[in-house]
Amino acid sequence: MGRAHVSTHQLVAGRYRLLEIIQRETNRICWYAEDIGAGEVSRPCLVTQIGLPDDTYETERRTAGRLLRTSERMVLLCPGRIATVVDAIEEAGTLWTVTEWIDGTPLGELLSEQGTFNYVRAARIGLEVLDVLDAAHAEGVTHGELSPGQVFVREDQSVVVTGYGLVGATLAPRLTAPAFASPEQARDQHIGPMADLWALGAILYTMVEGRPPFRDRGRPENTLKAVDRLPLRTPMRAGPLTQVVQGLLRKDARERLTRPVVREALTRALSEDPEAAMGAVPAPRLRGAYAAMRPGGPAWSRRTMVAGTTLAVVTVAVAVLAATQGLPGGDSGSDAAESPARPPASAATPGEGTGGGSPEPSEPPGRTGSPSPTPSPSSPDPKTPTPTPTPSAPATGLPAGFRTYRAPEGFSVALPAGWKPLDTDRQGDLRYRVTFGAAGDDRTLAVTYSKRVGPDPVAVWRDEVEPNLERSGDYRRIGEIRATTYQGREAADLEWTADVDGTRMHTFGRGFLLGEGRSFSLRWTTPDDDWEDKANQEALRTFLKTFRPGSD
Repeated sequence: MGRAHVSTHQLVAGRYRLLEIIQRETNRICWYAEDIGAGEVSRPCLVTQIGLPDDTYETERRTAGRLLRTSERMVLLCPGRIATVVDAIEEAGTLWTVTEWIDGTPLGELLSEQGTFNYVRAARIGLEVLDVLDAAHAEGVTHGELSPGQVFVREDQSVVVTGYGLVGATLAPRLTAPAFASPEQARDQHIGPMADLWALGAILYTMVEGRPPFRDRGRPENTLKAVDRLPLRTPMRAGPLTQVVQGLLRKDARERLTRPVVREALTRALSEDPEAAMGAVPAPRLRGAYAAMRPGGPAWSRRTMVAGTTLAVVTVAVAVLAATQGLPGGDSGSDAAESPARPPASAATPGEGTGGGSPEPSEPPGRTGSPSPTPSPSSPDPKTPTPTPTPSAPATGLPAGFRTYRAPEGFSVALPAGWKPLDTDRQGDLRYRVTFGAAGDDRTLAVTYSKRVGPDPVAVWRDEVEPNLERSGDYRRIGEIRATTYQGREAADLEWTADVDGTRMHTFGRGFLLGEGRSFSLRWTTPDDDWEDKANQEALRTFLKTFRPGSD
């Protein structure tokens, strides 16, 4: 893209005097200026300078008109929230837009002066921007150029958005701030409202992290390539906004969070005390609780729909809700499957004990504490009745009939009585899969380990696993591939049905990363007609709760 340069006090279109630069972004400069052609008294205004692509001759003539029409339409939709464009001029490959003076500061400038924002302040600004997007998207208008430089923040924290009308004005995928472009823009594909939600996620990320999710690489094409191909760096300061930021910054637009979900999450964050929340509630636990209840997640079943769960999931209370509804991953004990807190240091280490490969009674890994002492049989207290153990509450803390299995490969998991390895498939040192089951039982649990997977667990399911599933067995995915966390690690869930030997089977799969290209996945499969059975749901919860990888 070409970029024009001017000195201060130069006149644009013979009437707008440029006085001071108040904001810079890639290919965009915003000036404080004065309109000396408005009468005897000059008026303050904002003049934005944008370089147009070199091959924009044919579109250049209609760029200004398009911008003015879109801006006028948006001002009517969001009075007070959209900057009023009073003029647009094209000169020598440069687009100059003139808006009425905004009594506020560009968000990018605030971040440069103040550094990062706490997540409560970020959520408040995010909601203001979302209000504008809601109104625009309801009328079929996409911004397409949203960035911190296009958001002006007033003293009362309300915002004014500029830049409407630029998208589609030229053939370029993005005119300004390519670090905030969506992946579909980076690929020069058709864009819609989900591109604006990506930009909102990138703005939230920038406010809490102090840098955009993908840095500017000098040349727009290099920056766009990075946005499209590089994995997202996990935000470290987002607290309860972590999951919503990651959900907005999914590479696949179809997998991004919707506006109502985003609004609920941001609204809930406003009630948080940043210092207390950051110290008392680990962000990963909030991420896991949130992901557990996303539509299509392992907890999303007919009974979840009846319970009417929505996005109360950003709080720890959802873990309790999951337990009371009997959802996969919900358990009132420690280290529940959908709570991604790391196992305590006192947890049993996978591979300890006999080291054998058969089921054995054992305290489940990750459970702390010891059973309450009971009177010695040699010296009973005649005044104290002897407690009678119940089959539903064994001393191991596992459901009745389950025993911990320690695999020769090093991992451990609690299995139902009578279950054993049915098949082990190996591909040298790169991969193995162990399938567990029992004679006469149609259900199976498959544990797969791999040394060569990509950095995005959602992409592993989508690009490496799902294509193979689609080629056999009348595969049908249930819901979306869901990003989550598991035992403090990045993870993703995929749920599907397929025909196996004439029976419709239902599978829930969870894959999680160990780092350095290593991963595990668990696949729990039952006949589809029996998926909702209480015993099957309890088995899934137990597998997720007790599995411990042997390679960390």
